[in-house]
Amino acid sequence: MSDTPLYLDMASTTPVAPEAITAMLRYLGADGCYYNPSSAGHRSGQVAADAMSGCRTTIAGILGCEPQEIIFTSGATESNNLALRGIAHAHASHGRHLITSQIEHKAVLETCHALEQEGFEVTYLKPNAGGWIEPEAVKAALRPETLLVSLLHTNNETGVCQPIDEIAAVLAEAGVLFHVDAAQAAGKFPLNLNETPIDFLSLSAHKFHGPKGIGCLVIRNRRQLRLQPMLTGGGQEFGLRSGTLATHQIAGMTAALQLAAHSQSQDYVHVSALKKQFIKQLEQSSAIKINGDTERSSAYIVNFSINGISSDALINQLATTVALSSGSACSSGTIDPSYVLRAMGVEGDALYGAVRASFSRYHTMTDISQAVEHIIAAVRRMQELD
Repeated sequence: MSDTPLYLDMASTTPVAPEAITAMLRYLGADGCYYNPSSAGHRSGQVAADAMSGCRTTIAGILGCEPQEIIFTSGATESNNLALRGIAHAHASHGRHLITSQIEHKAVLETCHALEQEGFEVTYLKPNAGGWIEPEAVKAALRPETLLVSLLHTNNETGVCQPIDEIAAVLAEAGVLFHVDAAQAAGKFPLNLNETPIDFLSLSAHKFHGPKGIGCLVIRNRRQLRLQPMLTGGGQEFGLRSGTLATHQIAGMTAALQLAAHSQSQDYVHVSALKKQFIKQLEQSSAIKINGDTERSSAYIVNFSINGISSDALINQLATTVALSSGSACSSGTIDPSYVLRAMGVEGDALYGAVRASFSRYHTMTDISQAVEHIIAAVRRMQELD
C-alpha cells in the first residue's frame, strides 16, 4: 500500500499537469526564456515580453475577452481583493454600497468586512436551501448607490453553481458592476465573457492543474473602468499590479488552461461518472445526506454527511488512507462548522458531519472504489467504538 493517501481534495488544490510543467521549465533555466519582460531595452527582455503577450492572447481567447483586459495576479484571493477594493476606493464618491452573499469564499467575505470598517455598507444575501442565490434577491437588494455585486460561480464547499447568466442580465440592465469569483469554475465550465456581461472575473491556476501562486483578474472594458491599485511600484500590469511578472508561472497557467479548455467536455463526463460512482457505492452501506442542490451541483465536488458520524472524527480516521476536507482549505485551523451550510439552513448532525470530496481528470474508477472502501471501513470502526 502507498504511504500517500488517496487524494480526494482537488477543490483545495490540484497536481500540476505535465504539460504545464513542461511549459514552465522553458522559462527557468539559463538556456531558457528566464528574462524580465519589463526590460524592454534589450532583445532578451523583448522576447520575454512577447511571450507574455502570447499568454494573454491565449487566455483571452479561452475566456472571451481582450488580451489587455487580463491582469496577472498571485491568484483568486488577490484578484478578489483588487476587484472589490479597487472599485470601492476608486468610486466611493458615487456610492458606498456593495452586495455579496453569506456563502462566499473568505477572500470576498473578509474583504467586505474590511471595507465595512472603512465606512462602506455591504448587503449579505442569504442562499435558499439548495445553496444558491436567486436572481430576484439580487435585484431586490439593489440601491441607487450600489457599486458592485460579487458572487461565486461555483461554491468551493458544496459545489453548487449560481445562476450567473440570469444575475448578470439583471445587473447589466440595472447598470451595476458584477464580479464573479470563478476559482472553482475556470477550466471546468465554459466561461465566455463575450456572451455573459461579467465585469470582473477572478481565477487561480492551481484549481485547474496549473501552478500555485498565479492567477488573473479579467477587467472588461478596462480602459473605461477605473480601479485603484493595491500594489504600486514599477507600474506593471497597466499600473494595476506592480511587480516583475512571474513568467514561468504565467506560462504554466496558460498551458493548464489550454489543456482544460481542450478536454473540458471529456473531463466533465469522466468526473460526473466518478461522482456518481462515489455516491452510489457509499449509499450502499451508509445513510448519507447530500448537502446542496444536486441539480445545480458541479460534478467536481460533493458535500455529504453520514448519519451519526462527525466530520472531524471521520477525517481523522482516514488521515493515512483518504484525503477529504470538512470545508474550505483556505480556512484551515477553524473548528467551527461550515458557515456555508449554516447559511443554507443545515443544522444538527448534517452540519457537524459534513465532509467534502472533490475529484479531477486524473482520478480513476479504481481510485474512487478504493476510497469509498476506506470510508466505509472507517465508519464501521467508529460505529463499533460507539
